Amino acid sequence: MTRNRARHIPVVAVVCFFVAFASAQEKKPAPKPEKDSGTTVLRIEVTGGEKNEPVEGASVYVKYVHERPLLKDKKIEMNVKTNREGVAKVPEVPRGKILVQVIASGWRTFGRWYDATQEQQTIKIKLDRPTKWY
Repeated sequence: MTRNRARHIPVVAVVCFFVAFASAQEKKPAPKPEKDSGTTVLRIEVTGGEKNEPVEGASVYVKYVHERPLLKDKKIEMNVKTNREGVAKVPEVPRGKILVQVIASGWRTFGRWYDATQEQQTIKIKLDRPTKWY
């Protein structure tokens, strides 16, 4: 009879281990904070001249790279126009480096890289008159 007990001791120990492990897994984890969406809503304000007047109808190009793990990275370009207040709204771009270019009739072309780091971000752009070369 002692021989059978000796065989059951390792089995009982393994069963106790799994019961303890299973009860530890059943505990609910602490609630995690809401995950960040990873995108940014851009508001681009375009002004120009000495009086910082809003530039209406300017073409605003927003360019960024959509990284894909298995395929070649995809380059995305969005084109929006400014309203009467000189504001262009870009719905959602992924966080990271973005290129903003502004083209408006009668103004010097503008282009600069920005870091999109917040959920909502405002970029203020001041355009200059073109230089006279003649």
